[in-house]
Amino acid sequence: MENTTNQKKLAVLIDADNSQPSIVEALLAEIAKYGIASVKRVYGDWTTPNLKGWKEVLLEYAIQPVQQFRYTVGKNATDSALIIDAMDLLYTEKLDGFCVVSSDSDFTRLASRIREAGLTVYGFGEKKTPKPFVGACDKFIFTEILREDKTADVAPGKTTATNQLKQDARLINLLRNAVEDSADEDGWAYLGNVGQNIANQSPEFDPRNYGYKKLGELIKATKLFQIDRRGAENAFGAQIYIRDARRK
Repeated sequence: MENTTNQKKLAVLIDADNSQPSIVEALLAEIAKYGIASVKRVYGDWTTPNLKGWKEVLLEYAIQPVQQFRYTVGKNATDSALIIDAMDLLYTEKLDGFCVVSSDSDFTRLASRIREAGLTVYGFGEKKTPKPFVGACDKFIFTEILREDKTADVAPGKTTATNQLKQDARLINLLRNAVEDSADEDGWAYLGNVGQNIANQSPEFDPRNYGYKKLGELIKATKLFQIDRRGAENAFGAQIYIRDARRK
């Protein structure tokens, strides 16, 4: 059946051994920004007590549990089951992308292979996720910003101060380079193009990691860029352009 809504059809594959059930509500809400979760599966050995907390979540959000016994101690059979299913879905279903939920680097090659096939890969994992897996995804969202746990590094509503942002050399260089690469002859860059440029360079970048909901808010907070709102306000708002404040 064709997707008549023009939204991406996504397969959501969750590694229960490396994910927490407490993130599922926020996880699915986040995924809804990118498309429709046509397939929702979670993998694990459901005979073990450490996955007990998933039962209620599976029922509430209609996520299909996939049983994978641990045949050998120390070997993660769950990863293999998820990878095999992902490849089956890649070739048998008309999908536009995959959401792989895990903090395990074992899925690095899977993410790369899916992207080679022309599909989008959204990764979800904790900040401890190894860089190779993060970099193999088109976009990677840290699950800390999805949790309701108030002990997360950046709790909802808690923003990183301007002086701290300025001291983050990697962040500032990323923003400045993205603006420069997207700018016209006068140095002005459309915010949407800047955001895409950043995503291409750094899949794990998200303004929410710094406590800001939108990229424009984060850029404004650095106080290192000029901001110009162009066009009349409408349902979509004015177009926002930014320029490095050092440029005259």
